Amino acid sequence: MSNHILVKKSKINKKGVFAVKDFKKGEIALKWNPKIIVRSEIDKLPKTEKHYIQKINSNKYLLMQPPERYVNHSCDPNTYVKNNCDIALKNIRKGEEVTSDYAKIGAFVNFKCNCGSKNCQKIIAR
Repeated sequence: MSNHILVKKSKINKKGVFAVKDFKKGEIALKWNPKIIVRSEIDKLPKTEKHYIQKINSNKYLLMQPPERYVNHSCDPNTYVKNNCDIALKNIRKGEEVTSDYAKIGAFVNFKCNCGSKNCQKIIAR
């Protein structure tokens, strides 16, 4: 796990990823270490694990691992995803929760949004 982030209780969801240092816009906040799985493996996963899947193509998926699986969705995110990294969209202050827009990264499940941002979409659909 990166020594620049910490997983702890979140207001958005049960757990979240928080910055333990300031990140400047464009800086990598978190590098992922996901497991690659194929479509046939998804049905064998517990329902709780399916929330952590992101589609690569019609047969390949990423199964997010800790800590990246705890980066919560926000309709006003402070990171974007590129090359299996969360990159700061804007400056992120120490103590701030690291968030991403699941709708833009191929979330596998539909869910009710709890981000609380002014432009909250309420429901995130795949």
